[in-house]
Amino acid sequence: MTQDVLVTDRDAVRWIEIHRPETRNGLTLDVNLQLMEALGGAAGAGARAVVLSGHGGHFCSGLDLKDAMRRGPMSPEQLERGMRENFHGLIRAVRAVDSPVIAAVDGAAAGFGCDLALACDLRLVTERARFGEIFVRRGLMPDGGGTFTLPRLVGVGRALEIMLTGDQVEGAEAVRIGMANRLLPVEGFEDAVWEFATGLAKGPPMVHRLVKRAVYEGLSGDLEAALEREATGQLRCLQSADFMEGVAAFLQKREPTFTGK
Repeated sequence: MTQDVLVTDRDAVRWIEIHRPETRNGLTLDVNLQLMEALGGAAGAGARAVVLSGHGGHFCSGLDLKDAMRRGPMSPEQLERGMRENFHGLIRAVRAVDSPVIAAVDGAAAGFGCDLALACDLRLVTERARFGEIFVRRGLMPDGGGTFTLPRLVGVGRALEIMLTGDQVEGAEAVRIGMANRLLPVEGFEDAVWEFATGLAKGPPMVHRLVKRAVYEGLSGDLEAALEREATGQLRCLQSADFMEGVAAFLQKREPTFTGK
């Protein structure tokens, strides 16, 4: 297996980079397995924030069609297994990370690459970023959770327009409509993402974990269920050492040092 995914652990941040610039960081079965392994190992490496990026001026162009062609025809059973286990498995691996997951998007995030970015908790982008649910142009529909994530970010009408036309959404527009969180300069983009991620990593891990869980579970529930999740989670926070540290830091007018306890 070639090393098409590079992992850097620093300052409680795990940075995962797809390193296939010759394909605009296209995905293969092997690449997906490497990504799932890197995501699954983040907590064990002490990461409190995870960054997912692409090398060479692009985030991810989706499925590497040339690689798929080289593999030859696949039976319907093989196609289904590859989709459900390998590609859907990657989306689930992103969502299974307890700490915040940030997509650092510079250049193309197309097809499944777009869905991969949307599966992350936050998206930091440059003006060169281009999100494209381009499946319709290939006679396909989104298959990386885009029909779930995109309407929740930008609304039903806007999401349908993006998916039915296959039109690209550039970085500044993505931020304006809520598809991305922050627009950062191309120059120094990586350093700015590192700064943002290390700032997040200094936050209280238990709170991050509970907030993520409450928000995502709340997408399919009702208000009473959300209130119950918040009550349960907040009671855990109130009994934590991190809460005591947060109060002490406030009273002493200093930055808190959270330990996750």
